[in-house]
Amino acid sequence: MSDNTESDSYRTIAAPATGVYKEKGSKFLAFAYPVSAEEEVKVRVREIKKVYFDARHHCFAYRLGAGGELWRANDDGEPSFTAGKPILGQLLSYNVSDTLIVVVRYFGGVKLGVSGLINAYRQAAADALTKSTIKNKYTQEHIVIHFPYFQMNVAMKLLKESPATITEQQFGADCRIVLSIRRTLFPTLSAKLSQIDNLIITR
Repeated sequence: MSDNTESDSYRTIAAPATGVYKEKGSKFLAFAYPVSAEEEVKVRVREIKKVYFDARHHCFAYRLGAGGELWRANDDGEPSFTAGKPILGQLLSYNVSDTLIVVVRYFGGVKLGVSGLINAYRQAAADALTKSTIKNKYTQEHIVIHFPYFQMNVAMKLLKESPATITEQQFGADCRIVLSIRRTLFPTLSAKLSQIDNLIITR
């Protein structure tokens, strides 16, 4: 697994994946999800708890952002640092962000001890990530452009030929378009947009 060399790119998982680990009767089911916001994390965790309501623990960890600067690890009743931290450790080991892993534990009647729990949660999380497809994700720049209606054809032609994605648009006497574009490509687009008379760029 090589690190990204592009300054505006980072690794994430392309789609949900599952993993499993069994130890002394206990079963650890791991669920990995691509996520982009904490609210999405909360929804996924609630879904898992609803489906696996009879499980003893629903532990999780996530990283968000290009540098994984937003993160959390939750032990959900397991001894401190035996569940959430090993799950988070796998996210770090695989160098992925915008990723959530929830590990559901069904107790098998035999206590695993601290080291046993750490290993079990780590192995379950690793199994889910091993089965995941890793892809590059790019840091996006979000901008808003304003221009008069008579410049619409010129502006739309330029945008159609650019790598930007239109996320919102309003047309009238004064037109407004919200764009998302890969950060390293923004300066080039900005320079082209600046050549259109009466067009204003804001962030």
